[in-house]
Amino acid sequence: MGLVRILVDGYSVLHQCLDIAPEEPRHSAAARDALVKRLTQYRDAIGTAVTIVFDGTNAPKGCPESISTPEMEVLYSPRGKTADDVIERVTYRLLDYGDVRVVTDDHAEQNTVVALGASASSTRAFMLEVSSILDSFQEDLKRVNRRERRAYGRR
Repeated sequence: MGLVRILVDGYSVLHQCLDIAPEEPRHSAAARDALVKRLTQYRDAIGTAVTIVFDGTNAPKGCPESISTPEMEVLYSPRGKTADDVIERVTYRLLDYGDVRVVTDDHAEQNTVVALGASASSTRAFMLEVSSILDSFQEDLKRVNRRERRAYGRR
């Protein structure tokens, strides 16, 4: 079975990858939005569904409970639960449908999801992959646009 979903601990990524919304506090809506935007582009490039889970217990007022599409989900853990709790539960439920990849720097969480049967990635390794894929996607897009401009000019 192939990879069915990538589960991302949102604040784990934001605390490690300071190039995402560098002028913004790590728990700010602007930082979360910048991460969602980048991972939406990544999802569009690779075609694998992504879920970003943020701790919702101490979330600032005004955070939406969830913003979801089948391809890109943004979830906030409910009161009394952590992002790790949500990630573990979703991992367990999805494994019947294929491989699941969890992105977090929490080593205990990595061990837990691997024990369940998922794979785990550090945030740094994952974001390097995201950057590489997006750079490659941009180069491919430029190449296609140049080819289309030449083809259009010949008509």
